Amino acid sequence: MIWMLRKDERGSAAVEAAVGLPAFTLFVGLIIFGGRTATTHSAVESAAADAARSASIARTANEATTDAKAAAQASLANQDIHCLAVDVVVDASDFGKAVGEPGSVSATVECLLDLADLSVPGVPGSRLIKATVSSPLDTWRERG
Repeated sequence: MIWMLRKDERGSAAVEAAVGLPAFTLFVGLIIFGGRTATTHSAVESAAADAARSASIARTANEATTDAKAAAQASLANQDIHCLAVDVVVDASDFGKAVGEPGSVSATVECLLDLADLSVPGVPGSRLIKATVSSPLDTWRERG
């Protein structure tokens, strides 16, 4: 009788592995997806803050836009974030305000994150991560 039970259980480990392995792989893929997305979101927020700060200390709106884009690209590169595309939009309209009026500059950084290497069902091949940060302009500093 004991011999019959052992014979009936042969192959059960292979069946359990065939059922469990894809579920485990999917779970690990989702963990990697979440971690990569969270890390990139944090890096994009940091890049937007760097861009806004660089823009806020510029003298002119054109210089602010140029400095902000360079700061955002450098910040993402320093954090080893690889985006398919990076877009930096700077709102430097407050540079037109008169000295003595409060103003701010904002920078929006968008990163198209590549997720194609994960091959997890239901996860898109890319995801847009976006952050906007504002930084105040010096009220009494000359603006151009």
